[in-house]
Amino acid sequence: MTLPAVEFETAANPQHSIIWLHGLGADGNDFAPIVPELVDRAWPALRFVFPHAPVRPVTINNGMSMRAWYDIAGFDLQARQDEAGVRASVREVEALIAREHERGVPSERIVLAGFSQGGAIALAAGLCHVQALAGIVALSTYLPIAEVVARERHAANAATPIFWGHGSADPVVVMQRGVDSRDLLQSLGYTVEWHTYPMAHAVCAEEIADLRRWLGERLAF
Repeated sequence: MTLPAVEFETAANPQHSIIWLHGLGADGNDFAPIVPELVDRAWPALRFVFPHAPVRPVTINNGMSMRAWYDIAGFDLQARQDEAGVRASVREVEALIAREHERGVPSERIVLAGFSQGGAIALAAGLCHVQALAGIVALSTYLPIAEVVARERHAANAATPIFWGHGSADPVVVMQRGVDSRDLLQSLGYTVEWHTYPMAHAVCAEEIADLRRWLGERLAF
């Protein structure tokens, strides 16, 4: 069973897919409205998959249950990271990728995207995936369980392009945490296209325009 998801196809018989993971406490509906803004009519037929994360208690929110890709004990670097939760969500993404394969979309035509917690899972899943992906989109996020991912990353995605957008005034995932993750990935040889925007923990029109250009380059085949 794959996670329930909101889906949108830009035309019949899509041969490319974007699997887009929402942030903490949101659901798959959160980013669906940006599709008309993001999509260029010149692109090939595209399927957007916006899965709903499982509902679980989140420590930093007083143990309240909400949709979350993993538990968060605290936002500082010293806080315990939920490795088991991250791994479970990576497996959920693998199942979503496998379903796209069944629908005729190979890995090299799949982009993994995510915002905040969703971006963290997109990075972890994408870097460890055993077949080359079209790209990874990381928005207002960081690399989770970084030592584990660095150890378990797969050579198939060593050259996979990464688009990273971050708000310079982000109070949730402070920009320095994003910078540190970017620097780590670059030190491991990854190509990261890094953008900053004058915003908080959000997405802005300029970022969508930059992402549209970047995606157009990935979908030009």
